[in-house]
Amino acid sequence: MTENASGLPLTVGISTRAMFDLEEEHSVFQIDGVQAYSALQRAREKEPLNPGAAFEVTRRLLALNSAGQEPLVDVILLSKNSPDLSLRAFNSFDHYRLPIRRGSFTSGRSVAPFVKAWNVDLFLSNDDDDVKAAVLAGTAAARLGPLPSNVDENPSDEVRIALDGDAVVFSEASDKLYNERGLEHFLKYERDNATVPMERGPFGKTFLPKLAALRQKFMRADGTSRVRIAIVTARNAPAHERVIHTLRAWGTPADEAHFVGRHEKAPILKATRAHIFFDDQEKHILGASEVVAAGLVPGPHDPEAPVIPS
Repeated sequence: MTENASGLPLTVGISTRAMFDLEEEHSVFQIDGVQAYSALQRAREKEPLNPGAAFEVTRRLLALNSAGQEPLVDVILLSKNSPDLSLRAFNSFDHYRLPIRRGSFTSGRSVAPFVKAWNVDLFLSNDDDDVKAAVLAGTAAARLGPLPSNVDENPSDEVRIALDGDAVVFSEASDKLYNERGLEHFLKYERDNATVPMERGPFGKTFLPKLAALRQKFMRADGTSRVRIAIVTARNAPAHERVIHTLRAWGTPADEAHFVGRHEKAPILKATRAHIFFDDQEKHILGASEVVAAGLVPGPHDPEAPVIPS
């Protein structure tokens, strides 16, 4: 598939367990082994799988495509299942009328090498090792948790994606400065460099530019888009200014920016009605996962150590 002038399509690689709820089946695999797991999957081959954490955002992204035209979003299934057990996943796609037709099945081996092979822009998985390997190879990737209990289905034609700033959209350089030199030095540096664009982080390299291109394609006459981008960051004033100037310099404006400081992110995310959220800190993901599908982006930080507070 060739890219158009805007760099599209946006290609998403997704694991079976991220797309569907396979907790029961995975438990059988862990307790009773691969033969019992295979037998269960074959017995249920015609039974559609229930949606998992990435299902809603994937469905909404695919809904941006128009029949008979080159797709703007492409989804590739990357699964550790065997080819023999791939049928249940594809039967489930047919059940939900999702046009996902391609994938790789590795019979237990890592799918990470196939992330680059498929030119994936965003990789979503429940497997920590595969996600870390994808990030090390330069691809935006996140480890998803469980499906939240309250998936927001309205308005039906929008897809809303929320992202943390430092070490996700932007590089971890400012985080490192804060950790090494302290808050006062960090704030002075950010004031002095407010108009200097930050370096790109894992989600700022290809994923955000392509998401911004989608946003522009679906811009409405009233200035809103079917593709809505929110930045939810622990930065606050005066460190907020550099975020705006960076996004402006990159040509990737956000529809919303929430500079929360020490405030919890989960209530803000609930108010945004985001369909997925990406952050590099475990504590934010744990809090957010009750209200939104949340993906942990592997980063350089101690999961217990907050970065860039107010």
